[in-house]
Amino acid sequence: MAQSIMIQGTASDVGKSLICTALCRIFANDGYRVAPFKSQNMALNSYITEDGYEIGRAQGVQAEAARVKAITQMNPILLKPKQNMRSEIIFNGKRYVEMDAMDYRENFVEKVMPEVEKSLRYLQEHFDVIVLEGAGSPAEINLKARDIANMRMAHLADAPVILVADIDRGGVFATIVGTLALLDDGERARVKGIVINKFRGLKELLDDGLTWLEQETGIPVLGVIPYLDVPIEAEDSLALSSLRLKQAAKGEFAIDVAFIRLPHLVNFTDMDPLLEEPGVGVRAVTTVAELGSPDLLILPSSKNIVHDLQWLKDTGLAQAIVQRATKIVGIGTGYYMLGATIMSEHNLYKGLQLLPLQTMLLQQETKRQVAGSIIATKEQIVGYEMNIGEVTLLNGAIPFIQLADGHDNGAVSEDGHVLGTTLHHLLHNRHVTRRMMNEIRQVKGLPFINEQLQSDEELRDQAYELLAQHVRMHLNMEKIYEFMQMEERHADG
Repeated sequence: MAQSIMIQGTASDVGKSLICTALCRIFANDGYRVAPFKSQNMALNSYITEDGYEIGRAQGVQAEAARVKAITQMNPILLKPKQNMRSEIIFNGKRYVEMDAMDYRENFVEKVMPEVEKSLRYLQEHFDVIVLEGAGSPAEINLKARDIANMRMAHLADAPVILVADIDRGGVFATIVGTLALLDDGERARVKGIVINKFRGLKELLDDGLTWLEQETGIPVLGVIPYLDVPIEAEDSLALSSLRLKQAAKGEFAIDVAFIRLPHLVNFTDMDPLLEEPGVGVRAVTTVAELGSPDLLILPSSKNIVHDLQWLKDTGLAQAIVQRATKIVGIGTGYYMLGATIMSEHNLYKGLQLLPLQTMLLQQETKRQVAGSIIATKEQIVGYEMNIGEVTLLNGAIPFIQLADGHDNGAVSEDGHVLGTTLHHLLHNRHVTRRMMNEIRQVKGLPFINEQLQSDEELRDQAYELLAQHVRMHLNMEKIYEFMQMEERHADG
């Protein structure tokens, strides 16, 4: 039976996911077979497993860090927010139902708890270590009775809990003491250590506060982790508010890339590789005034294509996109918007008319990992589909990608300036992204960048290793192993 550790937080976005990712890699480096687990995740970024199931992106990333295949048991419930307090529920990797928040809490949670526990037990039987991640805070009084993501999971897994707080947002001592004060005796007894995250400054200036905190709570501070800007995918579009978009002074970057920040934007990690391209600035756009004349415009995927297409028209962005962008890439449902028409069961909507295609929206979503090649350049690519439409290419359409199964995917305009595909993570094929940027450089009379490229897989692995080394340096792993009643093994043998 696996040993467990659980990371909970004083609030959302304190860094729980990244610390879990680091622990997954640390335990894996120490020779243990590790699985992440989050019973209930709420996120608009998802991860498609090898067998075509959908889980939260954070658990997929954590599985990669642990060097194991992601499976549905790692995140049995994924909530994908829509609007009016409703969410699409992904249960055991498949779309289950749409439900409002009250109905979910009152009728769904207890019904599925046996299956959630079954997922946890499966991981315990097949792995050495389970790294559990909480959600939000365990001290939300109005939610505790139906909370299945925090202390209830800690009790089921018999896991010691590490409480993480974000010092960057201020009030760190109050949030820690307040959180602990709102836990009942059994819950508080599970909290074995405190971690202060995202620290900037001299730790010596914090020492008096740490001494007081340990005396006040009786719980040891296991680490103060300095802020680290590490290129690991964010879990949700909420993180766009703090994303390191390269919105620098005008003229600082040779290539200007803009993406439309749709009201129902999903899978925004499709743009991540652009943040790491040298000489490329990336900015989010919500108005015509912000759009300007970018060298490349990304129309990303939307969870509500009908609403967001109308929003583009109402804001004037639809017309501006057609008139101003030099090169346009549509991804996921953004690809559908570039076409002539989008049809649902009862309605017909006019697209942006930039590609000769029509899309019929379907009730069932196709989810799978895919491979293929770009037809014009023969470049090999991999990605994943979350396809909710059946696309028909009209006369004059040029297919963009040929998949390994022989089917075509996507379309490209005759002049090559507009292209689209249902494949997410197209730009994570770094050689494709570099070629596209060099094509823009050529048009602008700029020198090419020809430095050797690493694959996206190599870059992700380096990021996991960097994060693990950083966290291990500042976290008392000896104590964590002691709480888990396990032997600490060092990666160096």
